Amino acid sequence: MTPLITFVCWGNICRSPMGERIALAWSEQEGLGIRADSAGVSDEERGNPIDPRAARILRVHGYDPGAHRAKLVTSALVGASSLVLGFEPQHLRMLRRIVPDATNLRLVTDFDPSAKPGSGIPDPWYGGPADFEETLAAIEAAMPGILAEVRGADDDLAGRAG
Repeated sequence: MTPLITFVCWGNICRSPMGERIALAWSEQEGLGIRADSAGVSDEERGNPIDPRAARILRVHGYDPGAHRAKLVTSALVGASSLVLGFEPQHLRMLRRIVPDATNLRLVTDFDPSAKPGSGIPDPWYGGPADFEETLAAIEAAMPGILAEVRGADDDLAGRAG
């Protein structure tokens, strides 16, 4: 089974689609075959494209922003995911209300050795280009740990199946 990483933020138009696109690019570059998805804990942006500022920052850094449309996180998506990554502690609290028994919920910053434990990545929607740059840098800083975690979980599943 191909591992799935799901990134979750508030509206699914800035941080979580950035995480999804960065994870897909890193996975492809490393030949990992990991899938990535994203969703929001709020339904207010459903159907909207990625924020143009997020798309621009992704392009500037060589990532394809894709043809994203915002969607609401579901219990089925959480259940199908190897790892579900929120950007703020509030996202994890909301995810636990949706799927109380989920054991695959973490913060993106849990995988950044330089991040303060329990910290989040602020929503760049309220800021300018520098805030989107900081968001991208924070996601990239966590990506080696995220991919290592998912590879390890995939190895555990393969070992149990064999």
